[in-house]
Amino acid sequence: MPVTTQLLVGGRIYSSFAPDATSMAVTDGTVVWVGDDRAARALHPDAEVVDLDGAFVTPAFVDTHVHVTALGLNIVGLDLVGVGSLRECLDRLQSFARTHDDAVIWGHGWDDSNWPEGAGPTTAQLDEAAPGRPVYLSRIDVHSAVCSTALRQLVPDVNATAGYSPDGPLTFEAHHAARTVARSLLTERQRAVARAAALDAIAARGIVAVHECGGPDIAGLDDFRELLSTSHAVEVRGYWGQAVSDVEEARKLLQDTGAHALGGDLFIDGSIGSHTAWLREPYADAPGTTGKSYLTVDEIAAHLRACTIAGIQAGFHVIGDAAVRAAVDALALVADELGGPAVAAAGHRLEHAEMMSTEDAARLATWGVIASVQPAFDALWGGTNGLYAQRLGRDRALTLNPFSAAASAGVSLALSSDAPVTPVEPWAMVRAAVQHRTPGSGISPRAAFSAATRGAWRAGGVRDGLAGTLNPGAPASYAVWDAGELVVSAPQDSVQRWSTDPRSRVPALPRLDEDAPTPVLLRSVHRGSVVHEC
Repeated sequence: MPVTTQLLVGGRIYSSFAPDATSMAVTDGTVVWVGDDRAARALHPDAEVVDLDGAFVTPAFVDTHVHVTALGLNIVGLDLVGVGSLRECLDRLQSFARTHDDAVIWGHGWDDSNWPEGAGPTTAQLDEAAPGRPVYLSRIDVHSAVCSTALRQLVPDVNATAGYSPDGPLTFEAHHAARTVARSLLTERQRAVARAAALDAIAARGIVAVHECGGPDIAGLDDFRELLSTSHAVEVRGYWGQAVSDVEEARKLLQDTGAHALGGDLFIDGSIGSHTAWLREPYADAPGTTGKSYLTVDEIAAHLRACTIAGIQAGFHVIGDAAVRAAVDALALVADELGGPAVAAAGHRLEHAEMMSTEDAARLATWGVIASVQPAFDALWGGTNGLYAQRLGRDRALTLNPFSAAASAGVSLALSSDAPVTPVEPWAMVRAAVQHRTPGSGISPRAAFSAATRGAWRAGGVRDGLAGTLNPGAPASYAVWDAGELVVSAPQDSVQRWSTDPRSRVPALPRLDEDAPTPVLLRSVHRGSVVHEC
């Protein structure tokens, strides 16, 4: 096939190679040149020319923690995100039940932390709103769910399972069992429609690749395999959350699942909102509990050891400080046995790591552990009066999601949404990482954007130094935005306008103030192929 070159001119290109660039040349899916328009036209006289008309071109986003089918079910089904009261939640359920005859009513996103009633829905209330129907409504963090009687009756021995409540939300193993049954009632077509809707929505946000965090207790192996075999312009890398105990088991599981890695939502603990995150001290609003641990330090170490020897990336879901410490202690055991360089070479990950201490961060950095974090968690639940403060008390709440401290310690960050827990809105995600609700915990715009692009590719095992950039030699995975004014944030947190001095080496970004307009996607491209176009 003949070599083809496309030349983008008349724009603003986000590239550290040439911060003042207005033009970019792409040949067969690779960035081959970045610079000014005049030189671009002279060097590529036969290229197909695309006039950007002042648009802003950036590396495309990557979301390192999503649940594609669950996101799609929210898009096409019963969406309870943002519901402002228990009454509104039940009304929405009742209306949905009247117009849908699915075998199970699958809803997600209720968050009772600020509801005027002060409590979430009960089984009795679900039975009244949707009589006789199997109903599964997951809380926004997806670590608990309220289920109707009709659904509970399909779950074997649910009343003898850890986390059972006779009328309230199910947690722990009871929740996993109920979710498995509810999931079995979804048809293959429902899952396919949901996946397509989710991937289309992801593409429309300037995201060209996602990391699906699946597992036995999340969406099941059938859904995981279906997703990985789905044909879509958005690239999907699969993370399977199931613990192994030896090398052969690790290799076999990777082969059997088709996963990219054995990590993601491999639960060490649960979530703060559902009181299932594993804490070193009790919850402020539930003094009798410190949450739940699903794996011991020895079990965590066994998984890490097997994956490290096999050359497989591993990872865990950790939120509470006790869970983070358990992961750190396990990593120390494996590093002592196999050597720190061997552990670092595997690029292991921790998902969330919301209560990571400075000491933990320093140790994680020595082993090259990557933190896949969710800035929108802080935007939703942080601060002195948010959910974290309710659950943990003000002082502990203000220590959560310490992005700046982690980065300063040398921990590589990757940004993600954990969709459908939070929306797939990458610019809002970057903004939340900058505008952290705890002073001093945010990171710079440049660091945040890098963590959503270069850092995200690195978190997926791509360590060529080029993926996630628009430097010559990089894959042509980019997004074109109507972005308006570009600025460079100075070290003193003041703001200066876009610098055209190439010596600065600081490419500019859109304003990320809370009241700043969000860039509008015009087109996204992955390795030279169009993913989405408006």
